[in-house]
Amino acid sequence: MTPLRLVFMGTPDFAVPSLRALADAGHEVVCVYSQPPRPAGRGQQIQKSPVHRFAEERGIPVRTPKSLRNAEAQAEFAELKADAAVVAAYGLILPQPILDAPRLGCLNVHGSLLPRWRGAAPIQRAILAGDAETGITIMQMDIGLDTGAMLLKDAVPISAETTASSLHDALADMGARLIVEALDGLAAGRLTAEPQPEAGVTYAAKLTREDGRLDWTRDAAYVERQVRALTPWPGCWFDAPTPTGGVERIKVLKAELAPDPRKAAPGTLLDDRLTIACADGGVRLTLVQRPGKAPVDGAALLRGFALPVGTRLGDAACSAGN
Repeated sequence: MTPLRLVFMGTPDFAVPSLRALADAGHEVVCVYSQPPRPAGRGQQIQKSPVHRFAEERGIPVRTPKSLRNAEAQAEFAELKADAAVVAAYGLILPQPILDAPRLGCLNVHGSLLPRWRGAAPIQRAILAGDAETGITIMQMDIGLDTGAMLLKDAVPISAETTASSLHDALADMGARLIVEALDGLAAGRLTAEPQPEAGVTYAAKLTREDGRLDWTRDAAYVERQVRALTPWPGCWFDAPTPTGGVERIKVLKAELAPDPRKAAPGTLLDDRLTIACADGGVRLTLVQRPGKAPVDGAALLRGFALPVGTRLGDAACSAGN
């Protein structure tokens, strides 16, 4: 292995294994770029990103610019004289002068099998779409949105039990392994970047809280995938009617397909185990949470919440006005 002079650019937990792997492999990480500290948690205390904290533990200098578009930031980056920059869920757009500065360019650790799921939320979108597999692509970055030529790929299956959290962790570890391999191959001249095919391009749009609204008018398999794909962020939920005529937002943490549910209009509560009718089949909500309460199973929720069998939860969601 040829030790390289690297800049690492990343922010969330997903990026930490890659930074750790590069440092442990003997590369010289001369600087880390990460998103600026921001308020987080219940107390909204200013917190450094996971990558920022890890870099400080390793004694690596950290920079947290709000933008890389100005000439001063670009000059400071170029002065690092990096052989390569590694980018993993950084969160800032890299202008062309940044992409051009490192000798071997900027390499991105992307959480999908490109060109499928370019964009911000590839892990969640792959589960939500019912994909049979996803993976990691190590890409030579260009100015487009995840359009650069590919250096390495590896795949992981998506099963009926795969959640966003479990897939996130598996891909983070896979990305750490592949980025080390890619840098070794690139430095030794063994790897040639391959352009992405034009066929098969899809976009993983950024998630919003509204994506977590459970849509009973979809088939049950889709609703169950919603819960696996969108927990913990943005979180899944539905609005339930209260005895006073209002609505209460219920978070859904786990769900399963209901065996042989009876036919009913989408959104209908079918039994005392919190089974909800969908357009095709039904889902049983197995772990739910009321505001300010601890998570409980569906049956326990119904014992403490007046929701008679036959209640139309879909109607409640509409009347809540989002």
